[in-house]
Amino acid sequence: MAQPAWQDPVLLPLDTAPVPAYGSGSLADLLPTLVAGQGVPGFTAAIPELTPADRNCVFLIDGLGWEQIKAHPDEAPYLYSLLPTSRGGTGRPLTAGFPATTATSLASVGTGLPPGAHGLPGYTARNPETGELMNQLRWKPWTSPALWQPYPTVFRLADEAGVATAQVSAPTFQHTPLTEVALSGGTFHGRLSGEERMDLAADRLAAGDRSLVYTYYSEVDGKGHRFGVDSDAWRGQLMYVDGLVQRLAEQLPPRSALYITADHGMIDIPFDEQSRIDFDEDWELRAGVALLGGEGRARHVYAVPGAEADVLTVWQEVLGEQFWVASRDEAIAAGWFGPKVDERVYGRIGDVVAAARDDVVVTASVQEPHESAMVGMHGSMTPVEQLVPLLEVRS
Repeated sequence: MAQPAWQDPVLLPLDTAPVPAYGSGSLADLLPTLVAGQGVPGFTAAIPELTPADRNCVFLIDGLGWEQIKAHPDEAPYLYSLLPTSRGGTGRPLTAGFPATTATSLASVGTGLPPGAHGLPGYTARNPETGELMNQLRWKPWTSPALWQPYPTVFRLADEAGVATAQVSAPTFQHTPLTEVALSGGTFHGRLSGEERMDLAADRLAAGDRSLVYTYYSEVDGKGHRFGVDSDAWRGQLMYVDGLVQRLAEQLPPRSALYITADHGMIDIPFDEQSRIDFDEDWELRAGVALLGGEGRARHVYAVPGAEADVLTVWQEVLGEQFWVASRDEAIAAGWFGPKVDERVYGRIGDVVAAARDDVVVTASVQEPHESAMVGMHGSMTPVEQLVPLLEVRS
């Protein structure tokens, strides 16, 4: 409940934000653990609960968080039955990383690095070299992928070490900059239907004595954004992907481990003024702000030079009871982006970073009309957004 106007707001303490489990149980730790078990040099098993396998397949279902599987045993009976297998049979999830959003999470998966190192710290972020806001999912405006994310992917290093490495996804993703910086290495196989991807992933898994295969499905996330995770359209996608997982699991070649995970969960946000705070209509939040980045539940706020402290104060006063609101240095010190932030990444992070705790978003109806109209949202550190499965099937 908001405080009376004459009282200072009771700010959410930053140390109450559930920081991702970087280094022991985050998405960035998955591939390093798998390839360490395959003998790829330079990697160690960061998730100690996992047992090595000669052949590893990662199936990433966009938008299918841990909490969504737990809440839908009827729509996803196969996935639900695998919950006890998660994270090496502990029945525990992984954390996505902050922000819990696709571009950031896919980069964490593919590079084995947290956001502060790989440098994709959100849906949109400022390019310090140009001062422009860059959409890191759509890669607009274009910038050199190799300069933006210079580290080799785990796939590339595994392929160089003799592991048969492949990605099986929609053909449209083959040549995107995000694929280049996050998921490249080995061979890319584009297939349109989910069934074709499952069949080909199983085939590629059997192609080597040691193999690493990544496959992906996006429409659970798509239906969640458009209709919400409480919709029949979303449930239909969940039922469909449940069948895809079982189809792939039943085709695993010998000595294989299949891991089913996700890049984030999702939460439906009501369409009312209390739940959707419109930056473009709020003169207080706009004051002193040069650029608004990130997304509704995980905002990067870039201040006009000299206005950083004032912007932080106002955002804390307006939102600090519902959002964790931190300065750039406070967010970095708290470990939101990982144990360290590379120098080239520092200026991509907002002068102010705001992460939602409550069921609320900061929209931007003029600047972001499409995103502002979404039902399902994600990005912050709450369990429904942050916790992702690591379900396992072995042959």
